[in-house]
Amino acid sequence: MTADPEPAPAAPAPRKSRAGRNLPAAILVGVGLLGVVAASLYWRPEPFVLLVIGLLWAGLWELRQAFARRALHLPMVPLFVGAAGMIVSAYRGGPEALFVGFVLTVAATVVWRALDGSGLAAVRDSAAAVFAAAYLPFLAGFVVLMLAQHDGEIRVVLFILMAVANDTGGYVAGVLLGRHPMAPTVSPKKSWEGLAGSIVLATAVGVVGAVYGLGASPLIGVALGVMTAVTATIGDLAESLLKRDLELKDMGSLLPGHGGVLDRLDSLVITAPFVYLVLSVVA
Repeated sequence: MTADPEPAPAAPAPRKSRAGRNLPAAILVGVGLLGVVAASLYWRPEPFVLLVIGLLWAGLWELRQAFARRALHLPMVPLFVGAAGMIVSAYRGGPEALFVGFVLTVAATVVWRALDGSGLAAVRDSAAAVFAAAYLPFLAGFVVLMLAQHDGEIRVVLFILMAVANDTGGYVAGVLLGRHPMAPTVSPKKSWEGLAGSIVLATAVGVVGAVYGLGASPLIGVALGVMTAVTATIGDLAESLLKRDLELKDMGSLLPGHGGVLDRLDSLVITAPFVYLVLSVVA
C-alpha cells in the first residue's frame, strides 16, 4: 500500500508592504501609467485629452458599480457623453465652456432618469448622477484647462509629478515614521508623519518645476507643493470616507497594487482646480 502523495505547497501570496499594497505591482503599474501619460503628451496634446476621457469613463463605471451597492443607479449614457463633452469643451472653449458642459450634463442626466420613472428613487439617482458629474469630469476638466494654456504640457507634467511626489513622500514617511494617525476612523493608515513627507517631496518637485520648467519664483513652487499635499490628502480622505460608507476596500481592481482608476484619480481631481488657479495667476 503506497503512501498518499504529499500535497503540493501553496503558491506564495503576493508580497505586500506594511501599508497593505502589493509593492512590486504598484511600482510597475505606476511607472506604466507615467509612461502612458508622457507618450500622450509627447507629440500633440490631443492624445492626452483622449486619455483623460478614457480614464473618466473607467472611473464613472467604477462609481456606477459602487453606488449600485446602495441601490443607486447612475444614468451612464448621458454621463459618458457629458464627460467627453466637458473635457473637449474645456480644451476648446475654456472655463466657461466647461461650466456650460457641466450644466448640460446635469440636465441631461436628470431628464434621462426622469424618463425612466419618477418618485424617491429617481431623486436619489439624479442626485448621485449630479455628484458623479461634478466629482469626476468637471474637476478633471481643470487638468485640460491647464493643457490649453501657454506651456500647457509643462503645467500638466508638473501637476502630475507633484501628485506622484505627494503619494510617494507620504507612503515612504508613513511606512517608516508613521506613529500618529490623522483620521483613524476614516483612513487608519494615514498619519501626520506621512503628510509631512508628502509636503516635503511635493514641495521639492514644485520648486524645481516652477523654476526650471516655468521660469517662476521658487516661492510659487513652495506654494504649489504645500497646496498639492493638503488638497491631495483631502481628496484621499474624502474617497476613503465614501468607500467606508459603501463598505468597499477599493473602488475597483483595474490597476494592480493601486485598486481601481478612482483610487488613483481621487487626489488628482481635487487638486487640479487649485493648481490651475495658482498657475493662471502667477505663471
